[in-house]
Amino acid sequence: MNTPHFHYRDGELFAEGVALSTIAKAFGTPSYVYSRASLTENFLAYDQACRAHGRGEGSALICYAVKSNANIAVLNLLSKLGSGFDIVSGGELQRVIAAGGNPHKVIFSGVGKTRDEMQLALSHDILCFNVESIPELHRLNEVALSMGKRARVSLRVNPDVDAKTHPYISTGLKDNKFGIAFEDALPTYRVAASLPNLEVTGIDCHIGSQLLDDAPLLEALDKIIELVDQLASEGIALHHLDIGGGIGICYDQEKPVAVGDYLARLFARIDRWRAEKYDNKPLTIMFEPGRSIVGNAGVLLTEVHYLKHGSSKNFAVVDAAMNDLMRPAMYEAWHGVQVVRPQSHDSHIYDVVGPVCESGDWLARERALAIAPGDLLAIMSAGAYGMTMASNYNTRGRAAEILVDGDQFSLIRRRETAAELFALESIPT
Repeated sequence: MNTPHFHYRDGELFAEGVALSTIAKAFGTPSYVYSRASLTENFLAYDQACRAHGRGEGSALICYAVKSNANIAVLNLLSKLGSGFDIVSGGELQRVIAAGGNPHKVIFSGVGKTRDEMQLALSHDILCFNVESIPELHRLNEVALSMGKRARVSLRVNPDVDAKTHPYISTGLKDNKFGIAFEDALPTYRVAASLPNLEVTGIDCHIGSQLLDDAPLLEALDKIIELVDQLASEGIALHHLDIGGGIGICYDQEKPVAVGDYLARLFARIDRWRAEKYDNKPLTIMFEPGRSIVGNAGVLLTEVHYLKHGSSKNFAVVDAAMNDLMRPAMYEAWHGVQVVRPQSHDSHIYDVVGPVCESGDWLARERALAIAPGDLLAIMSAGAYGMTMASNYNTRGRAAEILVDGDQFSLIRRRETAAELFALESIPT
């Protein structure tokens, strides 16, 4: 999958105005390469759609999902564009702060928040905690009490809506670990409203990731609206509604719903509801996009080392591996593969595999490629859940990260050395 900012020019694949071979020569492989223009355009698709429907500053907030790509240069860029942030750990909050992000525009999701993480978030006065269980409510109340603070909370409600996506990234069904069951939400809100060091401010919902159709999202919205009305009848008034993220991207031939079209339908539904029942009383609408901002804004650059031709299968052995890009091994995910400098080699069907000692170490299967050892490949649409899921398995240093801006490029994370990987270890005396 090529985006306008990853394109061929004079027979070579470029990121914006920079040849990928130039980046490989400067920083080696494997390396992640991101397009600043693509990141910007993808964020502005949300921002401009909000503004087109009268949702300016204060009435809508886009909270980028840090887990999808957490490099502080990426976070800094999005912060400057006005983004808030959806975090799932204390470490992610510290990344946001280090990147210059505003903690007052941070929402904290996740099912297992620790006391230390709660204290850290409260000390920075984050916007809201998305709470996912009654025990978490009680723990947060205790921590806030010990600090002499009140914690702003919304409940992540599980609407039992099928997102029709991969089961590992479906989060809105009743048998998922996330959120509070729809039928339990009303009594849980009553508990939250009764706790003295909590302030109930909103409601949250996130049903899954890589959704190509917005119908499940709008179905979830209808159920959330029903619950908001029930809460209002009991005197629990909310200030924001967080519909989560989940809009997919094109990895192969998918045709995901356009962000603008989805938001137009969502805002039309919300506007009718607020006009009919609340005399247009304002309600801040919040989103948690991740993949749809960074996914197609990045590629994984890798070099072919060996070609193994067998009786039943051919392998292109490259220097990137499952520790660099886990999605194929974990989800059997499909990523496009582009030759950086296409040559007139014979074409064969290859599995693109890495050097890690696992049969599950593959990046692409059964691809027609005309390649030779030394050629560079770009694994496309790798900007989301690539580096953030990377590991040091087989004592492999994680890849470098590079940000391209027009005809300029910057190293935004250097490659790890082997010595750095065991620097925190010690041999007992």
